[in-house]
Amino acid sequence: MNAGNAAEDADFRGPLDVTRAATAVLDAQGLVIGWSPAAEALLGYTPDDIIGRPVETFLPAGERADGPPSPVLSGSEARTARHRDGRLLRVATTTCPVAVGGAEGAGAEPARVLVAAELEGLRVWESRQALLHGLATQSPVGLATYDTDLRLTWFNGAYGREVGLPLREFLGQRPDELYPHGEFVSEGYPTTLQAVMRYVLDTGESILDLHFVGQPPTDPGTDHVWSCSYYRLQDADGLVLGVCEDAFDITDRYQAQRRLNLLVEAGGRIGTTLDMAATAREIAEVCVPAFAAAVTVDLVQAVLEGGEPDHGDGRLPALVRVASRSADTPDDEPPRAPYRVDHPPGSPQYRALSSGGMVLVERTMVVPLRIGGTPLGLVTFVRGAHPSVFDRGEIGLADELVTRTAVCLDNARRFTRERTAALALQRNLLPQHLPAQSAVDLAYRYLPSDDRAGVGGDWFDVISLSGTRVGLVVGDVVGHGLQAAATMGRLRTTVRALATLDLSPDELLSRLDDLVGQTPEGLATALGADTGRHDDVATGVTCLYAVYDPVSRRCTMARAGHLPPAIVDPDGGLTFPDLPAGPPLGLGGLPFESLEIELPVGSLIALFTDGLVEARDRDIDVGLASLGRVLTAGHHAPLDELCDRALAELLPDGTAADDTALLLVRTRELDTGQVAAWELPAEPAAVARARELATGQLAEWGLEELSYATELAVSELVTNAVRHASGPLHLRLLRDLTLLTEVSDTGHTSPHLRHSAGDDEGGRGLFIVAQLVQRWGTRYTPYGKTIWTEQAFPPRYPGAPRPVG
Repeated sequence: MNAGNAAEDADFRGPLDVTRAATAVLDAQGLVIGWSPAAEALLGYTPDDIIGRPVETFLPAGERADGPPSPVLSGSEARTARHRDGRLLRVATTTCPVAVGGAEGAGAEPARVLVAAELEGLRVWESRQALLHGLATQSPVGLATYDTDLRLTWFNGAYGREVGLPLREFLGQRPDELYPHGEFVSEGYPTTLQAVMRYVLDTGESILDLHFVGQPPTDPGTDHVWSCSYYRLQDADGLVLGVCEDAFDITDRYQAQRRLNLLVEAGGRIGTTLDMAATAREIAEVCVPAFAAAVTVDLVQAVLEGGEPDHGDGRLPALVRVASRSADTPDDEPPRAPYRVDHPPGSPQYRALSSGGMVLVERTMVVPLRIGGTPLGLVTFVRGAHPSVFDRGEIGLADELVTRTAVCLDNARRFTRERTAALALQRNLLPQHLPAQSAVDLAYRYLPSDDRAGVGGDWFDVISLSGTRVGLVVGDVVGHGLQAAATMGRLRTTVRALATLDLSPDELLSRLDDLVGQTPEGLATALGADTGRHDDVATGVTCLYAVYDPVSRRCTMARAGHLPPAIVDPDGGLTFPDLPAGPPLGLGGLPFESLEIELPVGSLIALFTDGLVEARDRDIDVGLASLGRVLTAGHHAPLDELCDRALAELLPDGTAADDTALLLVRTRELDTGQVAAWELPAEPAAVARARELATGQLAEWGLEELSYATELAVSELVTNAVRHASGPLHLRLLRDLTLLTEVSDTGHTSPHLRHSAGDDEGGRGLFIVAQLVQRWGTRYTPYGKTIWTEQAFPPRYPGAPRPVG
């Protein structure tokens, strides 16, 4: 045996599994007969230096090192060794018998092997072994290794606790066999375990902190979430050995973050409108599929109609299903119309509504919508197979979501109630029906705003005036809600009252402007009261007032900041009259001006508010052009049909962001056989002549029954004109829906109805006339005044012919 190789040729029979330990072979006398390269590296002696020398050369007898021996070397003890250069080293040593020079019992010489390892290096190695032992038995992080075929070769205790079975039960399985229903939810990477590991194995790129959702064998039916990282395993020479996986269960943290994210999303998506059905759909859309497989929302019927929640009379309120969504519902599926639902006694919904508390049954959770202890409705959450139960955190989340939704629904209910009241007020304040007019044919449309701001104050009106004339009104109140509707009613009533005074359009708007300008603040100042700030939505109102006379075919109009009308002549020519704008009401500063135009018979006049032609996505000029095209293309069509065409073109979805009023009129002309007019001198003889002319005309019309009252009226009115005015007089009889008698002069003083005293010589004539006719009045013109009376036809009279137009 070569002594230098004795250490390599020895038949070792002991626990000597320490990498790179220094090994010396000693004979029976303690002389070194074998020396390993590791021993040379540790102590500095070459085989030539040490072979044949006693062991005390490098291991002095009796010297012991501080500290315990290493448990890795069985039976070891701590010693002090001497390096060839004289340095002392702390080592752990152990010995074991061997046979050198042949097989045992065949000339072999008895010897022993001394194994030594430096304590400092050994401590590092031991600490690494302890680390691996701790990771295997005590670490909360699950560790597993897979070979190059992605088959499980080892996992630690934490991983085993997740799996729930011993290692031998899973050795050789691939990752997708361990978690067949799991997937990664992190973006940018493959979704399956096997695909991720194959990627790491092929590329060598480590992947950190992917979130994997699956159901462990220890808890089937419940999703868990792990934070997983993957590393490729290879030796010092670069040989690929497999993949290492570490996984840490973050289910609680992940679910908490997921619940927080859902709450944040709900805060931005629930309650975006003041529509209760839309709000109910929003919570269903937020919760499916992120929280539940299906969600339904049932509201108390009275609440859906804007009424107060039922405080309870022993009966359960009627429910209406306003929203329903499941994971299978297509995103573009239109919402179903609300419908009545009945929940039988004993059902979770019945129990929740009757008790006022949450009910949790298997995969169903029912949470009441409540405000102030009173029920608004129910929200039902239904789970599918994964996960199938609601945990404590999810129950709290559902309660928070429903509470937020209840607040939004209550706000929408209050808005609905106010809007309903405003609509009712608006409907009552607008014309309920428009009486037939001889001057014009007419049709109208009114469309309330669908905007959350509420009902506005747009209005229109058609007013019968003396002399068969007609007043046409359209206006727009600033603002929305009950106050705007009430202001609209106040202004409409005021316009009707001023119109009966037969004021010209510009004068009527001036009077109306004065009234609007008298704000509560101004009135308080005039009375010396405390002047706080008062807002009046009447300020800034726009209005257009026009008067059409079917006898002269002249239309006089003025506007206060309103859009001009559209006029289409019988040949289809379109104009928007260059009507002086005038300031909106209540602003003052500029006078109002009237424009008078003559219209051919059959002309079309369109009065409208800006809600018809102006929109958020459409300029007003574009809207006016569209309206003009509709009117000119169908100007001979029936007016009702033309109204519908205009709304379909300008408001195709049937809704408007602002209130919309449209009034269409087609002009007529009184037939010449319906009008009789004479000019008379301002002298006493004219009285008799006027009576004669009037009675003769009545006879021609077959109205002899009205001769007595007409003669008396003509005598009184002509006599007053002769006495108090100058210039020629005009007498006119109009046979329309009633008999109209008019006397015009150049004076501007009007007679007053009064009761005469017993010794008065006059003053009784007008009083008597007023008792014989239906109505009488005075209207002023730039050239004087006209006093008129109106009488109903006898019951058997066939009536006047229909006017031309």
